[in-house]
Amino acid sequence: MAGRFRPPTPTTRTTVRGGHTPVPTATGAPRDRDRGRDRDQERDLLDLDVDLGLTLGPLRRGPADPTFRVTPDGSVWRASRTPDGPGTIRVAVRDGAAEAEAWGPGATWLLDNAPALLGAEDDPTAFVPRHKLVLATHRRRPGLRLTRTGLVLESLIPTILEQKVTATEAYASWRHLVRKYGEPAPGPAVPEGMYVMPDARAWTTIPSWEWHRANVDGKRAATIVRAARVAARLEEAAHMDPPAARRRLELIPGIGPWTSAETVQRSNGAPDEVTTGDLHLPGIVGWALAGDRATDDEAMLGLLAPYEGQRHRAARLILLSGRVPPRRAPRMAPGDITAF
Repeated sequence: MAGRFRPPTPTTRTTVRGGHTPVPTATGAPRDRDRGRDRDQERDLLDLDVDLGLTLGPLRRGPADPTFRVTPDGSVWRASRTPDGPGTIRVAVRDGAAEAEAWGPGATWLLDNAPALLGAEDDPTAFVPRHKLVLATHRRRPGLRLTRTGLVLESLIPTILEQKVTATEAYASWRHLVRKYGEPAPGPAVPEGMYVMPDARAWTTIPSWEWHRANVDGKRAATIVRAARVAARLEEAAHMDPPAARRRLELIPGIGPWTSAETVQRSNGAPDEVTTGDLHLPGIVGWALAGDRATDDEAMLGLLAPYEGQRHRAARLILLSGRVPPRRAPRMAPGDITAF
């Protein structure tokens, strides 16, 4: 079903970073189906009226992400490697309340952290729109909450893969590596083709030729290996305040401000950690708020200063507004190192 929502190709990171994944309106009652009898655990998450497509969309790495699925009944499925082991979680919103069920060794961990995943720890009321465009988008997107996965490596590795390449290339690399070195997602009714990403040790043992086949250059591969070797220390960052978490990540050579921000936004649910060092984001923010497509990082941060404490949320709303400067040049052409 993910293929039904495929965006135009090639895709740039900025076009998808608004984080809206189409999710059908939830229908039926999965707990009444046969699969409900085989679930490991189920839990109702009351008072979480949330837009799953907006909240969980940033976690999907492309329309064919093997760790993420959207099904026609309005459910979102995720396969994760938790501290307790691999697990699969299905979440849905019905009648204004969220529900979840999970399978595998990591089921309890996933359900314990499901409220944070769906934005229960986020406070949308802290955000005060300061621009007409932002206000209009904020009103159109009342179900937007910032997710907090509590898992660092699962966001860090695909973000490293996205360094200096198009999203299309990075997504293809992620799919190749997860399917080859991960494991099938646990559960009797998991959508076909879902996988849990490799564990930290597996990332360190991928041979050089497999990185090459996945179209990942040596620099990005080496950064992933360095991160995986200290995975336990990096996972601690999920429990730190966002600035400290970013400093912890940036101790790894090859991880800079762009990568740390993109990771902590997901793992820590950080509302103020705006992405810098991006090719497109400053121009989009500048165009939306000031009509200036030549905006750089410094000017972008100045424009977002009225949203101090909520700058990441403001940037997401700007991306979701769809107001982008007209294109002046062709899209960045995908590269292919496998031909060498």
